[in-house]
Amino acid sequence: MSISNSQYNAIMREYEKIRSDARWDLQKRKAQVYKKIPYMKELDSRPAALALEKYKSIMRGGDADELDKFSAEIDDIKNKKQLLLKKNGFPEDYMQMHYICGECLDTGFKEGKKCRCFKKKINKLLYSQSNMDNILKKENFNTFSFEYFDDKNIIPGVGMTQKQYMSKVFDICKKFSDNFPDSGENILFTGSTGVGKTFLSHCIAKELLDRNYSVIYMSATDFFDRAGKAKFDTEPENDEQQLNEDFSQTDMLIIDDLGTELVNNFTISHFFYIINRRMSLGKSTVISTNLSMKMLRDTYSERITSRISGLYTVLPLYGSDLRRKL
Repeated sequence: MSISNSQYNAIMREYEKIRSDARWDLQKRKAQVYKKIPYMKELDSRPAALALEKYKSIMRGGDADELDKFSAEIDDIKNKKQLLLKKNGFPEDYMQMHYICGECLDTGFKEGKKCRCFKKKINKLLYSQSNMDNILKKENFNTFSFEYFDDKNIIPGVGMTQKQYMSKVFDICKKFSDNFPDSGENILFTGSTGVGKTFLSHCIAKELLDRNYSVIYMSATDFFDRAGKAKFDTEPENDEQQLNEDFSQTDMLIIDDLGTELVNNFTISHFFYIINRRMSLGKSTVISTNLSMKMLRDTYSERITSRISGLYTVLPLYGSDLRRKL
């Protein structure tokens, strides 16, 4: 999820505004409390005065237990403030900073690395600047229609009509999205062109994005192209380690049209690395492909196919190209 310097700066300015608004909001809450509880202002200023007092005492060679006494006095002040707030109908944390992200305290970084909330902002920014934003408005669970699915002929080996079967698949995908990320499940859509694989992938992506999960949605061609550039290109923006981290750590990775890319030793090894890494991290992945399970095995090896068949819910889709009926 690479972004330009201007995009990075825009996100950092957003964090600065969040912190500024939080500080202003805190000052307003404090003023409200001081007006109702005048004594609270004195309690609020007491720790700073105590700290200066203890510092002077230590510098004069005072009691070695001064720091312990200071800590006890601070705890006493804190308890008095909480009791006063509660007594006067205020929440105990009313005079504390309120953070949108408790992990990074609205700085965007945790332990020197981009916080989850920062990655979500990147994800949201990239989607808003791509055509995916418009596509997901048109293709989602709310706009999914069973109108064009055949409801007369029974699918051989399935025992249901296409419409009945797609209703079942729809419910599986909706439940998968509703339970995300607790289930830790994965989905593989198989079937010919135009039977609904990409539409259902869009449905899942939209649902998770609306709930502020990070989603990377890429065609297989773009996915492996980006990975190849990061691996073999020396340009600074092509950071292989960062890209692999993004692919591995994003809440949801969706790879569309697997099998349309140029398959070689690099794509096979990279594909195995990413799906295996995400499995080990308990991260969900959705893949769609025109290839059958046999063709997947012949193309990507038994090792990869066995991982997918064992740990993915395989949803084969049937029928002819729906786009011809539109």
